[in-house]
Amino acid sequence: MSGMTINLSEAHHRALKETAVQRNRTIGQLVDESLEFYGIKSRDDARDLVHRARSNLSGEQALAVAQKPVRAVRRGS
Repeated sequence: MSGMTINLSEAHHRALKETAVQRNRTIGQLVDESLEFYGIKSRDDARDLVHRARSNLSGEQALAVAQKPVRAVRRGS
């Protein structure tokens, strides 16, 4: 796992720490979950998704494949 430094307002930092405690998570876990929720993917994950979407699927099927990971995260699966 990689590390990074970000600058937040005091209010956001405090809210993030409080939320992490309330949800029994680390701040890093909350950030990871948020990135997944917003569909932010690595280049390799995005390429894989495009490759699967371009394989013999209809437009509707390709859209369903693309949306499945985001919906799973939003449901908490």
